Amino acid sequence: MTLLARTRTELDAALSTPPRGRRAVVMTMGALHSGHTSLVRAARELVGPEGQVVVTIFVNPLQFGPHEDFAQYPRDLDADLATLAASGSDVDVVLAPEVDEVYPGYPDGPLVRVSAGRLGQVLEGAVRPGHFDGVLTVVLKLLHLVQPDVALFGEKDAQQLLLIRRMVADLDVPVDVVGVPIARADDGVALSSRNAYLSPAERASARALSAALRAGAAAGVDGADAVRDAARAVLAEAYLTPDYLTLVDPTTVDEVPSDHGGPALLLVAARVGTTRLIDNMAVQVTDPGETHR
Repeated sequence: MTLLARTRTELDAALSTPPRGRRAVVMTMGALHSGHTSLVRAARELVGPEGQVVVTIFVNPLQFGPHEDFAQYPRDLDADLATLAASGSDVDVVLAPEVDEVYPGYPDGPLVRVSAGRLGQVLEGAVRPGHFDGVLTVVLKLLHLVQPDVALFGEKDAQQLLLIRRMVADLDVPVDVVGVPIARADDGVALSSRNAYLSPAERASARALSAALRAGAAAGVDGADAVRDAARAVLAEAYLTPDYLTLVDPTTVDEVPSDHGGPALLLVAARVGTTRLIDNMAVQVTDPGETHR
């Protein structure tokens, strides 16, 4: 039976009996889809039947910019609870607080927030200033409230995942952070709550993001520049202008040089109609110079 907690007091009561195994948390902003439920299933597999799985549902205002879709972001708690129940994901506790419960005195607070630092000022952070400060602040608060042994996050938000791992390491937070592979629809589009905003024609255009990533990954044998060129060509053919398309070091999100050899991460963000989508794919790159030595 899943317990629903709307306040800190209710959460404390729901978690008052320690699990026999580990406790896992999956943090969401609701509008749940099969990508979210795949995270929950992964959490259950990690902690086992004796462990405890907590799902948080909270649309975090701190991570939205002034002209972003905070007010319009889909909210339907009953539908989200039904999605979890229908998925057979076996959730023990759902924490679904109001904004004032997480941030007492909102909109003035919190006065102290987590800074994402240099890693939060590039790529998504450059397009959405302050976004990652808001993400890390709420993640740290929820980790303190839930006190999990393990926290699971989707790999679609690659920069976010890297920043959470850095925060946990740099601030000595006692939790294991686990990344779960991207869930995709049959057409290759990465699952996202914002996909609901797409018209049928826009949905067709959105396929170009994953197609560009696949083309880039296939070009990895010809070097880093070939990866970038192949991916850009697919986006251009679909008349999509990316906010960024970049091939980076997975541990630093620094752009890799032309002579890079080894693992890299190909990241893309683009606006399809009025909807901004992100995606990424791991790429194995061959240093072109190696083939001539």
